[in-house]
Formats: sequence, structure tokens, C-alpha cells
Amino acid sequence: MGDKENKLYKKKTSELKKHNEYYFLKSSPKISDAEYDKLKSEIIDLEKKNPELKKNSILNQVGFKPSKNFKKSLHRQRMLSLSNSFDENDLKNFEKKILNFLDMSPNSQLEYSVEPKIDGISASLTYKKGKLTAGLSRGDGNQGELITENLKTIKDIPKLINHKDFPEDIDVRGEVFIEVKDFEKIKGSFANPRNAASGSLRQKDPEQTKKIPLKFIAYSFGYVKDNLFKKQSEFLSSLKKWGFKTNDLNKVIIGLDNLLNHHKTIENIRFNLNYDIDGLVYKINQLNLQKRLGNVANAPRWATAHKFSAKNSISQITNIEIQVGRTGALTPVAKIKPVNIGGVIVSNATLHNEDEIKRKDIRIGDYVKVERAGDVIPHVISVDKSKRKSNSKTFIFPKNCPSCGSKVVKEYNKLTKKFDAVIRCSSDDYKCDKITIEKLKHFISKDAFNIDGLGKKVIERFWELKFIKYSSDIFKLNFNKIENLDGWGKLSASNLKYSIEKSKNISIEKFIYSLGIRHIGQESAKIISQSISNIDNFIDLKSQHNLSEIINLDGIGETQVESLKEYFRNQTNVQVLKELKDILNIKNSVKKIGGKLSGKTFLITGKLKGISRAEVKNIIENNSGKILSSVNKKLDYLIIGEKPTNNKILKAKELKINIINLSDLYKIIG
Repeated sequence: MGDKENKLYKKKTSELKKHNEYYFLKSSPKISDAEYDKLKSEIIDLEKKNPELKKNSILNQVGFKPSKNFKKSLHRQRMLSLSNSFDENDLKNFEKKILNFLDMSPNSQLEYSVEPKIDGISASLTYKKGKLTAGLSRGDGNQGELITENLKTIKDIPKLINHKDFPEDIDVRGEVFIEVKDFEKIKGSFANPRNAASGSLRQKDPEQTKKIPLKFIAYSFGYVKDNLFKKQSEFLSSLKKWGFKTNDLNKVIIGLDNLLNHHKTIENIRFNLNYDIDGLVYKINQLNLQKRLGNVANAPRWATAHKFSAKNSISQITNIEIQVGRTGALTPVAKIKPVNIGGVIVSNATLHNEDEIKRKDIRIGDYVKVERAGDVIPHVISVDKSKRKSNSKTFIFPKNCPSCGSKVVKEYNKLTKKFDAVIRCSSDDYKCDKITIEKLKHFISKDAFNIDGLGKKVIERFWELKFIKYSSDIFKLNFNKIENLDGWGKLSASNLKYSIEKSKNISIEKFIYSLGIRHIGQESAKIISQSISNIDNFIDLKSQHNLSEIINLDGIGETQVESLKEYFRNQTNVQVLKELKDILNIKNSVKKIGGKLSGKTFLITGKLKGISRAEVKNIIENNSGKILSSVNKKLDYLIIGEKPTNNKILKAKELKINIINLSDLYKIIG
């Protein structure tokens, strides 16, 4: 091993030792779990390249030496750590090693006992003749802190068990944790729920521990006299019978593919649970196979913790760009060094607005924590100012629009009597190229005209070629010119022509939404369309009198009315609108009264076979039904398709909401 690698290894192991002390002993971590796991991975990679380092590796250690504040006691059977699996390849390697070790066929389907990995602190409970005689923390795996009296304050832990099947002498192991709702009440004192559990449990005075609503879930055993169980799942069932709490999500699963599917399912609902989990634990279910497999270093060969994808990560801001939206809003976007967050490579993160940049003091060159949640645009959580260079400069928000050079303004909101947080370009919409392009992109978006073959990139290209400027130009395109473009041809041009012609038939509510009027979203467009019923009445809204009539509509307020006034004040908008009216077949709004679904509410999850969501939504609304955006008490029916969102199904079951498929919907309608 070279000097450079040797220095790096010493540096990394020193860092890990320091963070182990913060994490295990002081219950006060200085880095995130993802950063901690990354540090361990870097050490593992160095040890793979230099196998001689493994002999005295810090990774062979379990936990951390017990605190001097407590008496110590030896574990009758070592309390080990778990190896980690972060992706499908890790999991395949884990199973491959087991099959090779047991000399089993590569196609063998192993049986696993699967349990959520609760983010808490491990504890071992010693029972002799049914009585709780001792309780230990994990410590360094060999000896733990004697915290019996503290553990006795937890209501979930039985103090005396009289069941006839309960072993005469056994160490029951499990996790001490705090529920999310309880952590919210005390979070000012601890970094996260795991540290809250650790810090509370390891109080010198048990009365202080008693004040914290700690929970305990049993998951395994250490030493046991006369073990009569054949499977891990059998032992878990017995734990419930003896009075211990076990996890309701425990499951026996056969085969790697099923493990991966289950992992995705639980990952989707993890944030709906009342406790923190950071992955799933897979254990070979047969105890005789566990015994055969034994341990490697500090971890059992027969188990692994399959971690969930990190929802945040650290990266560096390389630049801050200002994007101009269709309403003229200037949005700062951080360009970051690409980083994997939750299985997705992220290179951009929104900074929201000027106030947010000032509040967090975000600068180019900063190392930042970036978070991604579901389909939400990634955003910057915090800045690591300790890594900031001395010559870094405060980011100055532009005084002029980066697209057209017009002055930028913060508008005064008459309703809130405050200036908006958003800074906007002050130009006329069509004088700012970026605003015009973004309006065109909105016009052809999925919930508007949704023209096949005419995506955002094509819009940009046609704009650059001066084929289009206004939305009405889309319906006047010269297809002879298009077919001669690089990457096009007669067939693709013909297909686009067909898609555009087909899109000319559109409902009044979709048409209103397509115009991209500020504050007029899908719901507002729908309410307005039902009131005005046709395109002529919509154009007539340019009259002050007609506009004042819609302010009384449920869901339409002064904000929407002011946006409509602003839209109609622009003569180019009115001209384009009239052109579109002549070109398109805009269908009138039809009010359905007393339909078969009147008074009923629906929500769709999953992919529907042979029909789009939009079409099903239309069917429901045409029968006087209503579409909701989330599962709540007001929902009557959850319609499921292929690959539905599992947390929606679970929530629906919890609220006793009717779960139906498309066929069931057709039966209801008749």
C-alpha cells in the first residue's frame, strides 16, 4: 500500500472512530446516517484493495465500549452488528455467499424472515424462570451497560412471564425506540428519534428514563437453554404469545425477487409509520442453517440490513442559475455536482427564491445537503459553512431579467398586504423570450393540449427556427419545412400533423388551463368553465362587468380575478385567443345534475389498462362524481390499477374506504 493510500486509510478510520463515539456513546451524531454509511464504505473499499488491513480493522468492532457511567456485564452470547446491503447487487452478493457456503444450487430459493429495521437502540433482556433479572445495552458486543432498572420503566417489557412454554433461561433481544409523535414533543433536546431513545435509556436515574415514552419491540434471542424452535418466524410468533410486542410488518419471504418487491413496498409506506425505520433486516429463517452459517468478523453470515435509498446527500454547488417561468417568476436553481439520491442522479436543486438564499446564506462553491422526496424537485436543506472558502462571495440576485433585460420586481399583494417572496420579470409577456417559450411548453403539456410528438425540446427548436411564437402558430405549422429538418422526415412530420389536428378538439376547461394564466390552475379552470359554459363567454370576460360576476364562484377569489384582468389587458393575448377560437373546436361545458355518481368521491392509483386516467376522470365527472387528490375521510372509492401506490391502499383500508377496480366502477355506473 502506498503512502498516499495509507494516510487516507488512517484518516478515514480516525474519522469513523470519532463518529462511533458521538453515535454510540454520546448519542449525539455529527453527521447523517447516509454520510456515516458512506464513510464505512470508503474504508471497506480501501480494505478490499489492501487485504492486510482487515486484520485489525475498525470495522471488526461492534458498537462502542460501554460508558463508565454504568456497571458492565458480559453478554452470554455476543451481540453482533449487521452487514449492510444498499442495492440489488449487494443483496445478490449476500445470497450468493450463503449459497456457496452451504453448497447449494445457485437457483435455490432461500426462505427469509423479514423485519423492519427500527432506528433505535438494541437491548438484551435476561429472564430466569420467567423473571426479568438483567437488561444490557449492546455496548461493544462482548459486554454491555447494565441498565436493568431503566429498561424496567418501559411498559412494553414484561417483568414476569408465567407461560408454560417460556424457556427457563433465555436472553430476549429487541429494539428500544420512540414513536414519531412522542419525539415531536421532545425533539429540541435530541437530534433524531434514535438519539432520543439512546439518550433517554442511558440516564443514570431511572426516574428520568421513566418520563420518556419509550417502546420496545422484540426480534430475536441470544443465549437460550434448550432451544426447541426450528425457525426464526416460529420464535417471533412465540414472543407474542409470551406477552412481548413484535412488529406487525414481520413477514416470511421466499426468493430474492420477492425480497426486492417487498423492500419497495415498505419503502413507499415508511413515512406513514409511527416510528422511524431505515431499512429491512433479512434473516435466514431456518435456525439450523443460521447455526451452520455462523458469523464473519462482527456480523452474522446469515443476516443483512437492506438499507433504504438515501433521501438526502452532500454535494457541491458549481453555479447558481436564474430560470424564468411562464408567469415571469425568477427561480434560482443550484447546479450541483451529480449525486445519487434515492436511486436518482441529481444535478439540480431549487433554491426557491431570493429570501431563501439570504436566509440560508447559500453561495457558489458551498457544500450543501440536498434532499429529494418522491417526485418533489430536489432542494437544498443546509450549508456546511465549515468547508466554505475564505474568498467565497454572497450571491447577488439579478436586478434585471436574465432573458430580456427588463427590471425585476416584487409585487405588492393587496390581500396579504405584503410584498411577494417571488421576484418577477416586469416586461410584457411576449417581449421576454423565456416567458413566451415557457408559455408554449405549458400550452402543450400533459394536462393541456398534450400533443404527441410535440414535447418541450421540439418547442424550443421550433422557436429557434422562428416556426412558432404564439400558441396559435402551432396550428399553422409548415410541415414541408419540418420534414426537411435533421432528425425528421415525411413520416414523423405526418404523425405530428395528425396529432395536432386531433388536438383541435378540446374541452373548454382544458383550453382555459392551457393558456397558462397566473393563478388559474386545473381546478380554477374547471370552475370558470362550468360558469361561463363556452369560449365566447370566456372572451367576454375582458369586460369588467362580466369578470365581477365570477368572483362569487366557490373556489374563485380576488387573486384569480386580478390575474384574469391582467391577462385580458394584454391585447396580444386577446388577439391570440380569438385566433385559437377560430381554429379549434372548443367543446362547451356541460353541467351534469343528478348523475349516477352524484355525491360520491373518487381517487385513482396505479396504471389503468386500455384507458388514460384523464378519460376515467372525465367519465366520473360526467356522471356527477368528484375527484379528490388524496386519501382522506371524505373519499368514497379508491380505484386501483396496475402497480398502485401501496401507502394509499393501506390508508384506505385503515379508513374503511371502498377499494375497487375499473370493472367495479363500470358496474356502479351501469
